Amino acid sequence: MDFLRPASWEEALAAKAEHPTAVPLSGGTDVMVEINFDHRRPEYLLDLNRIELLREWEVGEENVRLGAAVPYTQIMENLRAELPGLALASHTVASPQIRNRGGVGGNLGTASPAGDAHPALLAAGAEVEVESVRGSRFIPIDEFYTGVKRNALQPDELIKTVHIKKADGPQQYSKVGTRNAMVIAVCAFGLALHPETRTVRTGIGSAAPTPIRAKEAEAFLNAALEEGGFWDNGKIITPSIAKQFADLCSGAANPIDDVRGTAKYRRHAVGIMARRQLGWTWEQYRGSGRTLEGAA
Repeated sequence: MDFLRPASWEEALAAKAEHPTAVPLSGGTDVMVEINFDHRRPEYLLDLNRIELLREWEVGEENVRLGAAVPYTQIMENLRAELPGLALASHTVASPQIRNRGGVGGNLGTASPAGDAHPALLAAGAEVEVESVRGSRFIPIDEFYTGVKRNALQPDELIKTVHIKKADGPQQYSKVGTRNAMVIAVCAFGLALHPETRTVRTGIGSAAPTPIRAKEAEAFLNAALEEGGFWDNGKIITPSIAKQFADLCSGAANPIDDVRGTAKYRRHAVGIMARRQLGWTWEQYRGSGRTLEGAA
């Protein structure tokens, strides 16, 4: 195994172009576990830890530009107001040591359906900026996951930045696991209200071959909120609407039975999380004068 350690982003792109099979290494919280257990033996490791721009973030007028290697701890401490869903997801990532090392770019690179960041990124409607020596491009999060642990990256591309619109409404995230720390999600769910566009977005993790949105549930809820004038009058969402939304979210899941849980349990848990998060986010929306203030 050869170890490549570029000193700049340009050197990293050149190394990836020359060695397309090189496995990027930043936090190493996934890759090093696989190597230690001899589950993976890449020909090249591409160490990105000397590249400072990957650990930088910028809060703009409308969006947050999040470097691929910004640790989860930094998201929790500095971006809770702008990215509340992702901040909540960051809290559930393993242990403090791993939160200090791991970042969103690693979750995206491995594209595991159980990655903690995926539901929050889907609900927020993120875009992934990737780059190679050929240039850069933006991949909408909905198009990023292409299969089980597969993503839309070309062999010579690296993840540079994740662009996420600043929250304009309440967001929530939760996951089911056997304990509070150092656990892979049995299933996870994220929900974001977008009052500016009067839409709702969801994200489901560890309950399908890839991270997914419950699009039928979103369409139903968007129509129900609009037809009932809920965005304007701030009325409590009726139990029948909440139940239908939860059932549709549960139906969107396509899980498997494995050592962490059964498919039946995962579907049930997704529905429970969807119903609860709808209640939480809507109460935040109603209680904050139908603005984001105080929602995070």
